[in-house]
Amino acid sequence: MASERAAGTGAHILVVTGASGAGKTATVRALDALSIPGVQCFHFDSIGVPTAEVMERDHGGGEQWQASTTAEWLARLGGLPAHVRVAVLDGQTRPSFVVAAAARAAPRTAQLVLLDCSSEVRAARLCGLRRQPELASVRMDQWASYLREEAYALGVTVIDTSALPVTQVAEQLEEIVKRLIASIA
Repeated sequence: MASERAAGTGAHILVVTGASGAGKTATVRALDALSIPGVQCFHFDSIGVPTAEVMERDHGGGEQWQASTTAEWLARLGGLPAHVRVAVLDGQTRPSFVVAAAARAAPRTAQLVLLDCSSEVRAARLCGLRRQPELASVRMDQWASYLREEAYALGVTVIDTSALPVTQVAEQLEEIVKRLIASIA
């Protein structure tokens, strides 16, 4: 999936999404550690995630907050300096929100990758290293399923991280980033 702008506009935004425990943040950190020239990584949650009450009061709910914040991030990344050839954003957002916001992300084009994993792996990650067992729930499994179905419907690249170490997932993202950089030339 890419925004409908012509290639060669100067830069790209790569959004890495997925449910909690899929490996987004760890993978984007590993990608960032590769120090690829022209690539800068960002984390959606670095701006802070408001409480449900604040989301409801200020945006009309969590879904609206997610859509609005996705659009804000893509607009912000669209205005980065020219030496940033690919801006990589890790965030838990709907693919459809990225598609909608991408049209307004000029002058950059946007591409999306969904990281996914099995319910069992997600639960092990969330209960183990992450120490967030409250997120290992039926609701999170349903969210992951929703993201997967939406990604497939939109033709988004899906990487199953269930049996892959973070380094291998980062290598797959590195290949995508290198293709994006090559498409600029």
